[in-house]
Amino acid sequence: MMAQIIPLAEGTFTVDRSKKFIPFDPQHDRLQDRPKGSLLIEIQPFLVIVGSHYILLDTGLNLSNNQELLLYHILKEKGIDPSQITHVLLSHLHKDHAGGICSRHPDGSYKLNFPQAIYYVHEDELKYALSHAQQNEGETGGDMASSYAAEEFELLFQSDQVVMLHDEGHIDTHIRYQLSGGHCPYHVVFWIQDQDEIIFYGGDVAPQYLQMKTRYMAKYDYDGRKSMELRQQYAEQGIREGWTFLFYHDVQRPVMKLI
Repeated sequence: MMAQIIPLAEGTFTVDRSKKFIPFDPQHDRLQDRPKGSLLIEIQPFLVIVGSHYILLDTGLNLSNNQELLLYHILKEKGIDPSQITHVLLSHLHKDHAGGICSRHPDGSYKLNFPQAIYYVHEDELKYALSHAQQNEGETGGDMASSYAAEEFELLFQSDQVVMLHDEGHIDTHIRYQLSGGHCPYHVVFWIQDQDEIIFYGGDVAPQYLQMKTRYMAKYDYDGRKSMELRQQYAEQGIREGWTFLFYHDVQRPVMKLI
C-alpha cells in the first residue's frame, strides 16, 4: 500500500512585520484593509501515513476550536486520533510551524501535544530559537524574537521524547533529512520514501507551488539567494525523480508532482 498523505489546513491568515497571524476570510475580508506589507498565507501541516508510522510534518499555530486544539479537531475530522501520531518532524521553529508543539495547562505547566510521538528537531535550530526568544523576551515589533516563543523550546530540551537532528541522516528506513538553511540558519527538509514513492517536504524553503516555478529572492528569508537556489535544485531533482511535493503554505495545491 502506498503512503497516505493528508493535508491538515488550519486556515488562511495575513501576517505583517509584527509577526501576528490574523485570520483572513477570502469571502469577506480585503487584503487592502490590512497593514501595508501584509502577506496572505495558508497554514497547513501534513500527516503522512506509512505502514504503522503516523508522521506529522510541522505542527501549525497553537489555535483552538471550542477549547480543543485546532490540530486535534482537524485530525479527528480526518478519522485520526491524535494519540496515533508516532513522529513529529519539525522543519524549523517559527511559530507558524511550531506553535502546536505543546500547550499550557491550567497549572501553568507546558506539555507536549502528542505524548505518544517522538519529536525530531535540529539541535542548532533549537539552541538558536531558544537563545533568540530569551534574549528578546517581552519585546515587540518585526524582529526575530516575534517568530519564536520560548516555552515550548525549554520543554523540548527537557523531554526524553525529543531526538536532536544534525546536518543530515536517516530517522528510520522511511525518512531522510538534510540541513538546508536558507529560510533560517538551521532549517531542515525531509524525504519520506515508501516503495517507489518519494515525498518531499521543504517547509519554508519550498512553501508554495508557484515559488518552485519562478526565480526570486524573498525578503523574509534569512538567506534569500540560498533559498532561491535550493528551490531550483529541489524542483529540478524532483522532476527527474518524480517526487511528490508537500507545500505548507499552499492550500490550493498542497500536494503536487512538478512537470
